[in-house]
Amino acid sequence: MNEALLRSLTPSVLTILVRRGADFAAAEDAVQDALVEAVRVWPADPPRDAKGWLVTVAWRKFLDQARAGAARRRREDLLDQEPAPGPAAAVDDTLQLYFLCAHPSLTPSSAVALTLRAVGGLTTRQIAHAYLVPEATMAQRISRAKRTVAGVRFDQPGDVATVLRVLYLVFNEGYSGDVDLAAEAIRLTRQLAAAIDHPEVAGLLALMLLHHARRVARTAPDGGLVPLAEQDRSRWDTVSIAEGVEILQAALARDRLGEFQAQAAIAALHADAPTAEETDWVQIVEWYDELVRLTDSPVVRLNRAVAVGEADGPRAGLAALAALDASLPRHAAVAAYLHERDGDLATAARLYAEAAHKAPNLAERHHLTRQAARLNTHRHS
Repeated sequence: MNEALLRSLTPSVLTILVRRGADFAAAEDAVQDALVEAVRVWPADPPRDAKGWLVTVAWRKFLDQARAGAARRRREDLLDQEPAPGPAAAVDDTLQLYFLCAHPSLTPSSAVALTLRAVGGLTTRQIAHAYLVPEATMAQRISRAKRTVAGVRFDQPGDVATVLRVLYLVFNEGYSGDVDLAAEAIRLTRQLAAAIDHPEVAGLLALMLLHHARRVARTAPDGGLVPLAEQDRSRWDTVSIAEGVEILQAALARDRLGEFQAQAAIAALHADAPTAEETDWVQIVEWYDELVRLTDSPVVRLNRAVAVGEADGPRAGLAALAALDASLPRHAAVAAYLHERDGDLATAARLYAEAAHKAPNLAERHHLTRQAARLNTHRHS
């Protein structure tokens, strides 16, 4: 069973059902039922036209649901709209579906959560981690969003800012592991940049390209994480870096700064440094100051503490870190790094071990565990 194929087809099938009159919650249920049916049937009897098969089966599933509570006349109207057998049109509706999910009846945070779950393919746990909230809290938020849009016709697209937030979170999840997910986010952001002349759309595309350019250098042959300072910069994709920088410069020239442009500027400064030692940390701190002004995000402040530690010394970084909540994800890892640079290896080893215990994925856990073991070996040698 080709799970990647099913995931790639899901947004288009969902869009077709919504266009044909299904409300979003019922359409999503019908598509999920069709996917289950595909998993059961396809291994023994694969269809010639996978998308057409899913559209037909999902629509019939929706009709079955509608018959239970709909009036006879409405049932007949829906039945008349059943798609004819045969190949479905090869149209990519994914980006449009992102806009439809960002419905004006939802708050931006609820619209993002719903889209990530229904279209982006992220689990509730992944979305909760991105928003720094418990999984149960995010599950309730998504359920409320579904109830809010139940029965609503999706003919009022949401705003660009909400769609950008969704694309950013999908890319981040892909950048942490699933490469295809990151590539899909870049593809959709390119489509959006071609359709909308907006500096923050350009800023997000530049940010994605600059981060993705380092992808192959982020992982060692054994699958372990390679920190930015230790990466082989000759393996970075210079074509993507050049494109990202060009897009960013054009966006910044419009003097309408947003958070994605500021993040891209930081990524560009890292990409511009021939070696880690030549990184312009002072300018990076200045960009983080802009980001704090724009977002007041605790995660931005955490990353700023690292930059301050590089620009002004580890004790300055620790002072900046002291103002933040210790329960923040990766707080212990940042504290460990700054304590190590300050020469306090015992504290650093303890914090690396603590950070490993809290790590959100296996690769990061292994990396932090090795860091703790390295320092403990050094201390006792």
